Amino acid sequence: MRTRSLAVETERYPRSLSRNSLAAVSLAAAAFLFGATFVVVKDAVTVLPPLGFVGWRFLIGALVLLAVARPRTRAALTAGVIAGLWLFAGYAFQTKGLVTTSASNSGLVTGLYVVLTPLLAAAVRRHRPHPLVLGGALLAFGGLAVLTMSNGFQLQTGDAWTLGAAVAFAGHIVYLSRVAHLHPVVAMTGVQLAVTAVLGLAASAVFEDFMIPGSASVVPLLVTGIAISAGAFLLQVWSQTILGPSRTALILALEPAFAALTGAVVLEERLGLRGWLGAGLILAGIYVVLTSTGVEDELIGS
Repeated sequence: MRTRSLAVETERYPRSLSRNSLAAVSLAAAAFLFGATFVVVKDAVTVLPPLGFVGWRFLIGALVLLAVARPRTRAALTAGVIAGLWLFAGYAFQTKGLVTTSASNSGLVTGLYVVLTPLLAAAVRRHRPHPLVLGGALLAFGGLAVLTMSNGFQLQTGDAWTLGAAVAFAGHIVYLSRVAHLHPVVAMTGVQLAVTAVLGLAASAVFEDFMIPGSASVVPLLVTGIAISAGAFLLQVWSQTILGPSRTALILALEPAFAALTGAVVLEERLGLRGWLGAGLILAGIYVVLTSTGVEDELIGS
């Protein structure tokens, strides 16, 4: 019996590794979509106000996913709503912060979610975070700093709001690690996007000059609505049915590196030594976390 048990465990182990690898690749693909479409987003927000753009693009993504599957249980619906609240809070705080802070400050302070996620996950699990996980997170955050800071860092009034965005994005990742594996992925993701869309459009009506999308914004909305809102977030939620929160946060930290690389290719922006160094530090941090995480980064509640 013992020999048979060992054989079964040995047979399952490679499958587990393959599943984890596929999840990591899928999450990296999501980070690529988040980062690579930054050029589209950058142009689109010159046509539509930021919160309005968030609302319309998430509405498109929600309609696509909910046309495929809808939540069939109250638990799945509730999980999607709560995840949507976390996600909207992140975008709302980040948008509010951008009013009175620089783009480089916003990128760096938002990137604190890479460090906050392992700490928040450890607090929820009531375990100390693994030292190497914290080290990898700090290494990746250093890469974010190199990528986003060109003229130093000076505290501005909007940075407090942006810090709230970092906390919200960390909370979103940790919450998904708790519920994503319990519910149908497509339906739950669709609900989460719908909540973000409704709140984004409502906030735009209250705080911005609410606009109906015109012809100039149709293509950017379709690209970001389908590729990012539906595609990338679906990949993230599915990946989080397998990967723990710390690994998720570190792999998503590839987003600014992909954004910089896309800018270099599409806009012919020179990446330079800082860009390559920042991307290298992020990759190093991801490697440290992926090779050092254990039970402390398992799915919360599993």
